[in-house]
Amino acid sequence: MRLEGKKVFITAAGQGIGRAIAEACITEGASVVATDLDAALLEGLNCDIAQMDATNEEAVSRKVRAVDPDVLINCAGFVHTDTVLQVTEDNLDFAFDLNVKAMIYTMQAAIPGMLDRADGSIVNLASIASSTKGFPNRCTYGLTKGAVIGLTKSVAADYMTQGIRCNCISPGTVDSPSLQDRLRAHDNYEQARKDFIARQPMMRLGKAQEIAHMAIYLASDESKYMTGQEVRVDGGTTA
Repeated sequence: MRLEGKKVFITAAGQGIGRAIAEACITEGASVVATDLDAALLEGLNCDIAQMDATNEEAVSRKVRAVDPDVLINCAGFVHTDTVLQVTEDNLDFAFDLNVKAMIYTMQAAIPGMLDRADGSIVNLASIASSTKGFPNRCTYGLTKGAVIGLTKSVAADYMTQGIRCNCISPGTVDSPSLQDRLRAHDNYEQARKDFIARQPMMRLGKAQEIAHMAIYLASDESKYMTGQEVRVDGGTTA
């Protein structure tokens, strides 16, 4: 088992990609602490679970420091639908708080322990909708996920000689509760789903478990020589 003996802390582990990653980490032998804003979503996970608001710096610091993880996996995020003409200050503030600042809080709490051990892996969830590629109606989301990529590279550069690695995963369109919510917001759900699939080079949506496989690799010692990378798992969208 690739994560045996490692303590893993995961945000937004209640559903979608976060839950798939939590389940995969458990399967790989890790001691997992899975957190989510909605504690009810964590039910059924065979690990320690905790309610946590990832935007609450004090709560994040307290919970992460208590675990002192070997591996930190940041999955918390929200997708706004807007163009630059529709961007609002409230949405910007919320998106930066959850998509970016929440990752800073967890890393500030986890890195000191990793430095003491001269070992640690951080995996951040970014997106191909970012500095990697522009997509219609993803202005706020894209700029915050671009910030995640920049943050990942900065942390990697600062700590690569001290045993800490930091990488990010940029998924393509993954079939998840978040996507389902966006599809249901359309007048015609079935047509909206067909349209999403038609835009995918592989003619299918990604699976949360497929993102989890990459997270396991980046979390494990198999990727010891890898840091500061944006790994795209996107079904060929950016090929």
